[in-house]
Amino acid sequence: MQQLDAIVAIACVVGVIGAVVQVYPGLLIVALAVAIWGGVTGGTWGISLLIASVVIFALASLGKFFLAGKRLKRAGVANSSMIFGGVLAIVGFFVIPVIGAVLGFILGVYLGEGRRSRSSQQAWAAPLAALKSVGLAILVELFAALVLSALWGWAAWMT
Repeated sequence: MQQLDAIVAIACVVGVIGAVVQVYPGLLIVALAVAIWGGVTGGTWGISLLIASVVIFALASLGKFFLAGKRLKRAGVANSSMIFGGVLAIVGFFVIPVIGAVLGFILGVYLGEGRRSRSSQQAWAAPLAALKSVGLAILVELFAALVLSALWGWAAWMT
């Protein structure tokens, strides 16, 4: 059991880092590790943690999209601009690894809103709103990964 605990602890650290850097699915790594630990461990703590990891993962995954989308709609950012930003983020990731995704996203949203609104001032407001909503989504994912990691640590200590 100590080997499994060590593997889950490493997965939690890697997952929390992933929730921040957003290069790989950090929350998914934490949720899977904690759920597997819960299934293997069994008992009240294990099964409760397995269920909690599935529920927290689902709530955080849905919540970050709904919160970010609501914030973007309030700011008046068009879906077409977000799609254009996403496409340029993918292109940017391969042109300038890691940081290129962020730069491509900002440029894509700016160009999309500039094309739509024909106003440079409105076009600059859109990427700022998009960045704030992405930041909110990252915070939701990070919080969920930290909560799952803490719950696992507590359950591992209790068993």
